[in-house]
Amino acid sequence: MVYESNSAEETFEIGRRLGANAQAGQIICLDGDLGTGKTVLTKGIAAGLGITEPVVSPTFTIIQIYEGGRLPLYHFDVYRIDDPDEMEEIGYRDYFYGAGLTIIEWSKLIDELIPEDAVKVSLYKDASAGFDYRRIIIE
Repeated sequence: MVYESNSAEETFEIGRRLGANAQAGQIICLDGDLGTGKTVLTKGIAAGLGITEPVVSPTFTIIQIYEGGRLPLYHFDVYRIDDPDEMEEIGYRDYFYGAGLTIIEWSKLIDELIPEDAVKVSLYKDASAGFDYRRIIIE
């Protein structure tokens, strides 16, 4: 599926719909350059799960857990992971194969750990289409 967004609000809404349809044990991988809307999309997904607390990218903590929705949300930002083996120290399997929804920003950095059935979301900017324009591809 391909979506076009012209604002952060539209990107949030795409995420909200993803969250409303998310299932336990599902993994959603988010990839795109800095500033393409990965965290905005994640905030929408959290809203779709019924999570009301503020959602922030766990750039320095690697993982943030939100439990206030219909499913727990395990939000990873692996931008600072130098070696996929570092994920073992975090106990990633408990989250990837747990009872919640796992979101992984910058997932291509740990591609060999991602299950084949993960949902892959790519976000792209196109300045010629406007500053806030995003093309969002969901596979």
